[in-house]
Amino acid sequence: MNFQLLTLINLMLAAKAPASPSVTDLYDKAYSWVVNNGPKLLIGIIVFFIGLSLISFLRRWMTRRMAHKKVHSSLQPFFLSLSITALHLVLIIVVMEIMGIELTIFTAILSAATVAAGLALSGTLQNFAGGVMILLLKPFEIDDNIIAQGQDGVVTSIQIFYTVVLTYDNKTVIIPNGKLFNEVIVNVSRQGSRRLDIELKLNFAADIDKVKSVISKSIDSTENILVQPSKYLGISQIDPDGYRFTIRVWVQPGNFLSAKLNLQERIIKDLKASDIKLPGM
Repeated sequence: MNFQLLTLINLMLAAKAPASPSVTDLYDKAYSWVVNNGPKLLIGIIVFFIGLSLISFLRRWMTRRMAHKKVHSSLQPFFLSLSITALHLVLIIVVMEIMGIELTIFTAILSAATVAAGLALSGTLQNFAGGVMILLLKPFEIDDNIIAQGQDGVVTSIQIFYTVVLTYDNKTVIIPNGKLFNEVIVNVSRQGSRRLDIELKLNFAADIDKVKSVISKSIDSTENILVQPSKYLGISQIDPDGYRFTIRVWVQPGNFLSAKLNLQERIIKDLKASDIKLPGM
């Protein structure tokens, strides 16, 4: 009885235990996997190396084209790096598709990382975009005199994220490109000359012809005043107690402040020497 029970238990255990795979089974499975997936893997590897060769060729071509088109030196590494990175990413996705690798998880991770980076770097990206637009559209260049963000000075450097302006009182001002590009920029240097306006208040007793003659000589004897465009002198407004006399001359943008100070001083001295009284004198 015990022998029969033992035999029955052994038969039951033998029926439940899985049969261990043989070497032949493993070989058949491996062969089947290679037959089904081998061509896709081989094609994916070939496409990958061909893609790398094409990307290397495109890198050299883009470098030559940007140099030929005189793209700003600060933008060339950025455009090259961005383009090559994008091409590598596309190549990897194509190879994964050819090999039959699922892209769902990869796409989700990439999307989440992109959104997180965009939220964290929103201000930086705005400055970056402004810098790219400034370097492409060139509303101003290095050594241009600009008035922007309440600053009047000479541009000494244009970077991707900010622009450096040296003001006439020798202050270095760093302006974020996002703010700079989205607001008004006055480029004083673009036209090659800048108009200098001076207005005087004179009594009715002052002889107009004499005033014109004296101030005209003052202008001619002051340094850094351009001959062309020609100067303009005349009455701009009549008040109850006198009239306003306007002087308009042209100067180089870099000489604006010095020319203004020198001309104003020269006019006052010459008017005094000619017995033409200014209000309060």
